Amino acid sequence: MQDHSATELPHLRRQKILLILERDGKVMASGLSQHFAVSEDTIRRDLSELAAAGLVQRVHGGALPRPKDTGKDYFTRISETDEVKTRLAQLAAERVEDGQTVMFDSGTTTLQIARSLPLDIRITAVTASPMTAITLSEYKGVKVILAGGQLNPATLSASGHETLRLLEGIKADLLFTGVCAIHPEVGISSLHFDEVPVKQAMLDSASHVIAVTTADKLGAVEPFVVAPCSRLHTLITERHVASGNIEDYRGWGIEVVQAV
Repeated sequence: MQDHSATELPHLRRQKILLILERDGKVMASGLSQHFAVSEDTIRRDLSELAAAGLVQRVHGGALPRPKDTGKDYFTRISETDEVKTRLAQLAAERVEDGQTVMFDSGTTTLQIARSLPLDIRITAVTASPMTAITLSEYKGVKVILAGGQLNPATLSASGHETLRLLEGIKADLLFTGVCAIHPEVGISSLHFDEVPVKQAMLDSASHVIAVTTADKLGAVEPFVVAPCSRLHTLITERHVASGNIEDYRGWGIEVVQAV
């Protein structure tokens, strides 16, 4: 059904676009044009205005939701670790087996996974995150390899040539990849440009890749694309997903595990 009432009220139309985006997890200019009985150029201007206000993420042909709380610093995000993230980390830690070489990407969720490992676990752990390396060093049976390089103060993780050279020389059994945003069509994306090659090197070096994320990062997109969803083997997330369809990820052949 077309909504002609919003044709001459741009601010009202934009509010309705936000409501549709919240409901559907994605909007396309062509569909909105038909819905509101206005031109696609008008809708594109609406989406550009919403993007400039930080309310949506523009993509080719439409828009996606903005991820939540991506601007918070690392230590703030650590202090906000909640029951849901802890449960997701516990489910992820159960996938680790003795004798494996395991890569831990940067991020507070992967740090929580490191904290959730069994006390008697015996693995070789590889990470570019000093905070995660310190946590892993507390396990007597864990050999820690820390990739050095230039430290990003926003992520507290190393990047650069030296980091990549070390990661590319390791073949890991398992990777816990950090996720800023993941969308079934766009793939995994990051807020930080210098993270992209590091994440890509880790993906190339691991036999099995697990992404662990809260539901708010599903269906979201950040500026720098890391890899398509097909690079993931397992996705661990919440049971209740606010937007989009979890089956879209299973359609890529991903094992999706939802916390109880």
